[in-house]
Amino acid sequence: MTVLTLGLNHHTAAVDLRGRFAFAVEQLSPALRQLHERLASPHGSTHAASAQPEVALLSTCNRTELYCAPGGLGASAGASARDVRHAAIAWLAQVGQVSQEELLRHTYLLEDGQAARHAFRVASGLDSMVLGEPQILGQMKQAVREADTAGTLGTTLHQLFQRGFAVAKEVRTSTEIGAHSISMAAAAVRLAGELFEDLGRTRVLFVGAGEMIELTATHFAARTPRAMAVANRTLERGEKLATHLGAQAIRLADLPERLHEFDVVVSCTASTLPIIGLGAVERALKARKRRPMFMVDLAVPRDIEPEVARLGDVYLYTVDDLSALVQTASEKRQAAVAQAEAIIETGVQGFVSWLDQRTTVPLIQALHTQADAWRATEIARARKLLAKGEDVEAVLDALSRGLTQKMLHGALAELHSADTRHRPQVAASLSRLFLRGDLAPLAPPRQPRSPADEPEDLA
Repeated sequence: MTVLTLGLNHHTAAVDLRGRFAFAVEQLSPALRQLHERLASPHGSTHAASAQPEVALLSTCNRTELYCAPGGLGASAGASARDVRHAAIAWLAQVGQVSQEELLRHTYLLEDGQAARHAFRVASGLDSMVLGEPQILGQMKQAVREADTAGTLGTTLHQLFQRGFAVAKEVRTSTEIGAHSISMAAAAVRLAGELFEDLGRTRVLFVGAGEMIELTATHFAARTPRAMAVANRTLERGEKLATHLGAQAIRLADLPERLHEFDVVVSCTASTLPIIGLGAVERALKARKRRPMFMVDLAVPRDIEPEVARLGDVYLYTVDDLSALVQTASEKRQAAVAQAEAIIETGVQGFVSWLDQRTTVPLIQALHTQADAWRATEIARARKLLAKGEDVEAVLDALSRGLTQKMLHGALAELHSADTRHRPQVAASLSRLFLRGDLAPLAPPRQPRSPADEPEDLA
């Protein structure tokens, strides 16, 4: 095993459990360094710098995934892979404050080709809650940048993700996978339109100022609501989005007192705790004289306390709820998916082939080391001869003979020591390695003939 993926998503875990493992962008680098340290020394041991494991962390509202590559290559990587697997599971369980047994009931553990196939499907939008949605690709690129900044991205994971991004680009340009997706933002507007007869008469509040809120606000703005407001922890960023939308910016601290003013509330922040509680919503409903409120919580972990859903005049939806509303044309969708899967499979085979080639790297390095040692020995001998005043041509001739003898010694020894049965195969291998088709390979030795093979005496 060279690449491992450990993760949980909307297929394997509910939104509340996913919230336990969510990381804000600013938390990624510290988490990566902590995890890298754990993986590098799973039992308190230390590895050489060249054998350091690699790790990347992808965290969105729909998934948290660890991508790991053990340090080292060749036979020594096997034990390291087992250590990395166990250490990654233990670390993620600690993050979510659950037992390892509970974690494994809601996660998937994929290796090598399966890990690559999953990563490529995620990048292409095939594993998203909304088929073909493009946002996940940007989130994966952000995860790679964070791993690179944290110093935990190495050759193997770099290859995995870059190949995944190339596959995703081909999927989007060669298929109609993105044409049949309906975003979460569009789904939220559709639901709000079912509750309120005319969205043009509603007041809409957006809590947060990130990419998801901006996308959702753009969809709502197209329906020209009566008023819009943006509440954000950083007022400056909230004002920037509000100006873009022609909306009002308010302080997050003022939210409890102003919540009753809004018919629609859409929230998506990076807060680790709910910022809209049951009590605040109850007070808002009382001030609204029980007029209904439509609320969408796109955050993981939740921004709105789940108990709010039990209030009779509140219609609260989470990201999981919205997924059921995403509909696509079945026939066209399946055709696009089939095309995308074929492109992904080609990419997976290419990555697996690259991984297989990586297993020969230690041998290649050893050959280069040995060749350099031979070269150093012969150059040192040549310099001594030159220092004694030996003829330059004779010294160069001796140097070249010394190098060729050293290079051929092992091969010729292998040929001479091979038994009769294996000598033809050894001869053929040496011919391919050293003659490269310039000369005909050695003919296999003639086998002794039995008396039965001798021609009859016709005399």
